[in-house]
Amino acid sequence: MPNPRDLALLGDMLDYCRRVMLKTASISRADFDQDDNLQLALTHLIQIVGEAAGRVSEETCLLHPEIDWPNIVSLRNRIVHDYSGLAIGRIWDVATINVPELITALEAFMPSDPP
Repeated sequence: MPNPRDLALLGDMLDYCRRVMLKTASISRADFDQDDNLQLALTHLIQIVGEAAGRVSEETCLLHPEIDWPNIVSLRNRIVHDYSGLAIGRIWDVATINVPELITALEAFMPSDPP
């Protein structure tokens, strides 16, 4: 079981991933492409997930190799530091493919009511 600090960070990751899922639940890629506010919202939510992932201890990361920690943190860094070079299609793919996979991975070991 992860330490309390990591549990809080993992809980944040799970919460923000679920928010991504709520925002993409009933929209198409075409809708996403036409909605600047949704693009910004998803980008920000994914950035927060990456920030939390980057703060999880190395010990917890090693206990959960099923989670692609380096790529989650790397995407956060690209959003923050190379925002103009980030294709919005990448955000859609992360939101609709990678985020659901991350939720599944996190739910597999997280308590039902994380901090």
